[in-house]
Amino acid sequence: MPTVQGTVLVVDDDDAVRRSLKFALELHGLDVRLYEDGDRLLADEGLPREACLVADYRMPSRDGIDLLERLHERDVRMPAILITAGAVPRIRDRALRSGYRQVLEKPLEDGALLDGIRSALSSSA
Repeated sequence: MPTVQGTVLVVDDDDAVRRSLKFALELHGLDVRLYEDGDRLLADEGLPREACLVADYRMPSRDGIDLLERLHERDVRMPAILITAGAVPRIRDRALRSGYRQVLEKPLEDGALLDGIRSALSSSA
C-alpha cells in the first residue's frame, strides 16, 4: 500500500499505548502528536486542520466520544478512529453516530489501525 503522509493525534491515558503507537506510526512516515487526555488536546491551540484523531474511549477526564463532540462544537472536524478495550454495541453505535469512522478493539489487530488512518488521511486530502 502506498505511503500516506499526514498528522495523527493520539489521545490515550496509557503512556505505554501512546508511545508504542507513536513508534509504530512514525515507522510508516506519519507525524504523530501525543496527548494524555482529551483536555490536553482541547487546550492545544495549534491543532492541525488536516489530521486523523485516534482516541481511546475510556479516559479519566472525558471519554473519547465526548472529546470528538467537543471538537465538533469548536468546528474542528477531522477523520477519527476510536480505540477501546470494550467495543460493546452501545459504545460502537454512539461513536459512529458522533462521527467516528471506525471503532477498533484493543488489543489492536495487526495493520487495522494503520489501514484506517491511511484511509482517513487519503479521503480527507
